[in-house]
Amino acid sequence: MWIARKYENTLKALSKQFSAVVVTGPRQAGKTALVRHVFPDADYVSLDLPSVAAEAENTPESFLRSHNKPLIIDEVQYAPALFRYLKAVIDENKKPGRFILTGSQNFLLMQGISESLAGRCGVLNMFNLSAEEVKSTFRSFEETHYIFHGGYPELYSNPDIDPGFWYSSYLATYLERDVRNILNVGNLRDFDRFLRAVASRTAQTLVYSSLAREVGIAPNTAKKWISVLQASGQVFLLEPYFRNIGKRLVKSPKLYMADTGLALFLMGFQDWESVERNPMIGALWETHVVMQVVKHFHALGKAVPLWFWRTSRGEEVDLLIERGGRFIAVECKYSETVSERDTKALESLRKAYGHESLIAGYIASRTPRPYSISSGIKCVPGSFINEVF
Repeated sequence: MWIARKYENTLKALSKQFSAVVVTGPRQAGKTALVRHVFPDADYVSLDLPSVAAEAENTPESFLRSHNKPLIIDEVQYAPALFRYLKAVIDENKKPGRFILTGSQNFLLMQGISESLAGRCGVLNMFNLSAEEVKSTFRSFEETHYIFHGGYPELYSNPDIDPGFWYSSYLATYLERDVRNILNVGNLRDFDRFLRAVASRTAQTLVYSSLAREVGIAPNTAKKWISVLQASGQVFLLEPYFRNIGKRLVKSPKLYMADTGLALFLMGFQDWESVERNPMIGALWETHVVMQVVKHFHALGKAVPLWFWRTSRGEEVDLLIERGGRFIAVECKYSETVSERDTKALESLRKAYGHESLIAGYIASRTPRPYSISSGIKCVPGSFINEVF
C-alpha cells in the first residue's frame, strides 16, 4: 500500500533544479519507497549490498558509467569514493535530475556532499510518517494509536507486524549498522542504556552532565552520542529563542525523540493505558505536537525556523515559529478542554516582546475541533496543528 508523502512535490522540484538530489533521514523512514515512487523509470542500485558497495567504492568511474540516467543510488554513504567521481560526471553534464541519492548516515553523507558536491545537489531531509499523512490514507485514524505506534511506514503498510518485535529489530539494526560504523562504540550496552535515558528525557532541556551521570559515561561522550542521534534522525534539538532579554532566558536546547513510538518502546510501555497513567504523558504529547510541525517544514524542504522560549522565572512557550521577527506560538496541553487560564505563557511572551509580536497563538490539545479562547489565541487539535499555518 502506498501512503502519499508530502515530500513528493519537494523532491520533484529539487530534481528539476539540481543534477543530483540527496534524500537523507533515519532508517525505515520511507526514503527508498519515495524516490522509486517519484522516479519509477529510473535505474536503481542499492549499496546496502556489500558486493555492490565494493564495486562502487573500488571502480566508481566505471560503476557510474555502466548505469542509465536518471539513476537512484540507495545508501550511497557506503561508497565514499563515489562522491568525487559523481562531481566529475555532473560537471560533464549538468542536466537536472540525473542522480537521486539516499542515505541514512548523515555524518558520512554530508561529509561527502560538502567535500565534493557542494552547489551541485539539492538536499531533502526526511522524517517518517506524519499524522497528517497517515490520516490522508487511513480513514480510521486514531491519534493515540499513532502516538503509541509511531510513524514508521512499515507498521502501517503491514498491519500484521507486531510493533514490539519491529522496534526490537529496528533498534538492533540501528545499533549494529549505524552506531558501530559512525562511532565504533566498543560497548553497545552502554549506548543502549544511553538511548533509553534519552527517551525518558524527551521534551526536556538537554543537560549533558546529568545524562552522562545516569549512563556512566563522560559528558563529552554524551555530546558525541547525541550528535550521532541527531545526525541519523533519531532526535531533534529545539534551540531556545532569545532577543534583547537574553540574560533572563534559558540557553540550553530541548531534546525530542523524533518518533513517539520508538520513545515509548525504549521506555518499556506495553499499552496506551499505561502511558496515559504515567506522568510522562505531557512530555510525550509535546513531543508528538512539536514533531508534527518539524515534519511539516522538512517536507516543504524549508529551513526550520523553530524555537522554544523559557525564562529563568519559569515562563515558557513550547514552540515558536518565527516570521520576520514575529511569532506564531504554540503551547501543548494533553487535555480535551482548555480555558483562558491556559494562555498565561502566551500572554507572557506577548508582554515580553510587545503585543504586535504575536501573529497568532495556539494551544495544541486533544480537542476534536478548533475554537477561540481569547483575542488572537485558539485551541486546535494537536495532530493537525499544521493545518493552521
